[in-house]
Order: sequence, then structure tokens, then C-alpha cells
Amino acid sequence: MSRPILEIADICFQRQGKHILRNFSLSVKKGSIVGVMGPSGIGKTTLLNILNGLQKPDSGSVTYKNLEVTTLTKKQIYKLRANIGHMFQHGALFTHLNIFDNVAFPLRENTSLPDHMIRDIVLLKLEAVGLRGTAQMMPNQLSGGMARRVALARSIALDPELMLYDEPFTGQDPISTAILTKLILKMRNVLNLTSIVVSHDLNAVKDIADEVIILGRGEIIAKGSVAEIYSSKNAEVSQFIKGLPDGPIPFNYPNKHSLAQEILYA
Repeated sequence: MSRPILEIADICFQRQGKHILRNFSLSVKKGSIVGVMGPSGIGKTTLLNILNGLQKPDSGSVTYKNLEVTTLTKKQIYKLRANIGHMFQHGALFTHLNIFDNVAFPLRENTSLPDHMIRDIVLLKLEAVGLRGTAQMMPNQLSGGMARRVALARSIALDPELMLYDEPFTGQDPISTAILTKLILKMRNVLNLTSIVVSHDLNAVKDIADEVIILGRGEIIAKGSVAEIYSSKNAEVSQFIKGLPDGPIPFNYPNKHSLAQEILYA
């Protein structure tokens, strides 16, 4: 039985007095793929940022391979990130660097490999996401979907043990989505890579996840296999899965003032 590579215990995080995450706990086994889903603005990206040390929770702990992430120094976190790949929601490519140099960046920062080895690795990673031919292009010459695939190539450049994907399928056509899901599965099967995938794409997550969690009100409101999630009787889960306009999940962002008050104080 696989041992947990990541233990999240009672994480709480607030922003401007609003609970983003509340007593969030999760155990992730090595080699598993966990899908994290839920409405927009519910705290999914914040969770990934906390796991990678980009944000610090108000309380709780994150243990990665016996390292308590929330107590590490900046230098220790920098070293930790060599083992954690993070594909950011909007790609976060360096706009002043070409595609080759974007993917080569973590290799140059974290290793002393000679240039010819870096070249081989970069081209191999770009080949894996179907974009070897873009090596000399600039980020502004790529579509949004292509930029995300370059971001994926960069995030796996160091062959991490844990991958954090933030909306990897957004902006991808059906063929590209199928290729990415196949790649995520292949990396798990070949490298025993552990993955946490934040996504709204139900079909893609359904095809790759060993376990799915649904966030609501900063907490896990459902957790289980894909089949268990789809058969959940929870009203919020059902509304999200079925894409229903009416239900307990509001469309409007909560406002402490009524429309009349906004007009009055405008």
C-alpha cells in the first residue's frame, strides 16, 4: 500500500476576513492522481499555492515527505520546489524569454548541467507536449492553449515527484486535452508521479483521477472515487456536477450591501 507523500492537516486561510479554506485536511498517496474541483473562487488555486509555499496558511500544517512546508525558510522552500512541479493557471511564462529558454529556466537555476544536456532535456519536454517546433518562438506568438502546454513542459523539466496542475485543460481543444490527460497518466505510470489536478473539466478529470474532492465554503464537501462523486446526494455537488443554474451555489458574489444601499452611497 502506497504511503502518503503529502499530508495536509487542518489548513485555515482567510483573505480580508473571508474564509477561503477552513479546516482543510487531505492525505495524498504517492503515485495517485487527485482531482480538486468546485465553483470558481472557492479556494482551489490558493490551496496549490499553499502546498508549494507561495502562500502561508493562518493555521494548520502541510507535510511533504516529512518536511513541514509551512515552517521552512525561503531558502528551504526554494530547494523544495525543485521536487514540486507547478503548472500555473495562466501559464506564467516569462514574456522576455523564448520558449526554449522558458523551459530551460528551472534547469539552469537548479542544476549545473552542461548546455548540450539542457538542450536535449528541453527539446524532450517540448516533444512530450507536442510543441518541439516552438522552441525559438516567443510566448506572445502562441495561443493560450499552447502557452499552457509550454508551461507544463517547464514544470516537468526537473522530473518532480509531485505535480500541481492549475486548470491544465483550459483553452485546450479536445485533441490537446486528450493528449494532456494521456501524458498525466503516463507520467504517473512510468515515473510514479503524484499529481493534484485543479480543473473544471469534468470529463478530463473523470478519465485520470483516482480520487476526486469537491470544495465548498472552504471545506471538502465530497470526497471519493469518480463514481462516488457522480452519485453523491449532496445538493451542492449535484448542482456543480450537472451544471445546474439553480441550487445552493450562488451565481452572484456575496455583497454586504443591497443594491439600494449601493445606489444610496455611490
